Amino acid sequence: MALMKIVVNCETGVTEEIELTPAEVAEVEAAQAQNVIDQAAREAAETAKATAKASAQAKLTALGLTEAEVAALIG
Repeated sequence: MALMKIVVNCETGVTEEIELTPAEVAEVEAAQAQNVIDQAAREAAETAKATAKASAQAKLTALGLTEAEVAALIG
């Protein structure tokens, strides 16, 4: 199935469905690929942050802080 775009002429109110050109298809595919890369980077950053937080909590607990004290420090 070909990718389509909708073009609306605001003056006449006429709406057309037009097939994307090969260049436009390539642009859409590149944007989709970039979105996948960006999402993976966001997920990796969230995982790294959660791992660092858990490590900090464990180290503070090992130093003798209570769970309440650790929660107050880390939030």
